[in-house]
Amino acid sequence: MRKIILTFALLLSCTIALNAQFTKASFQLEGHKLPYQIMYPEGYDSSKRYPLVVFLHGAGERGDDNERQLTHGKQFLIDNFRSKYPAIVIAPQCPSNSWWTNARRNDMDGKLTFTFGYTDTESESMHVLTHLVGFWLSSGSVDLSRVYVGGLSMGGMGTFELLWRMPYVFAAAFPICGGSSIDKMPLYAKNTALWVFHGSADSVVPVDFSRKAVKELQSLGCEVKYTEYEGVDHNSWDNAFNEKDLAKWIFQHKH
Repeated sequence: MRKIILTFALLLSCTIALNAQFTKASFQLEGHKLPYQIMYPEGYDSSKRYPLVVFLHGAGERGDDNERQLTHGKQFLIDNFRSKYPAIVIAPQCPSNSWWTNARRNDMDGKLTFTFGYTDTESESMHVLTHLVGFWLSSGSVDLSRVYVGGLSMGGMGTFELLWRMPYVFAAAFPICGGSSIDKMPLYAKNTALWVFHGSADSVVPVDFSRKAVKELQSLGCEVKYTEYEGVDHNSWDNAFNEKDLAKWIFQHKH
């Protein structure tokens, strides 16, 4: 009887986890831990393969509470990938002492400047992130032709970097108010479609980063869209997540 009760409790807890919008998990590699949250699609069937959406947060959401990474974008992910466009969503959290990207950052009088491409060395968090993505790709749960990535600010930069570090993995990407090394774009320009977003009045990450990225991607024959929000500051993700065709556009792409 006790065994039956324990089995029932385990099944119930699994059912609750799958029915919850997001559940907490963690991934460890070489002594480094990366907390992340998972959202399974409604009616998840473990015998099927689903698209995978990787979501990367900004610098303000770093930490180890495994919650802050969904400060922005959570409702967009739930509204679109829970049932309308069923997908497995993973949202990792970068430690507070690290960044997704290898960009060089200089803070002078409260103003940040960024330099991309000065080194090919991965940040610790990017190193673990690529292995986390690899873990899911080999899990048997993911449709390998429909893998997507997007993020905002530092996560937008991380999106660009993840594309060249894993150049044949992602069918589509949506970097928001990010930036990138132009030199790495030939590695993925013809493999991945991009929809890039930025605010014209961004006071944190210069809009010129996205303008230059889009221009370069176009010259390389990439399928790329660009939406620039006139007069919008750094929080252009608010506008991007309200784009009614974003999720549809993402799901139109597959390898």
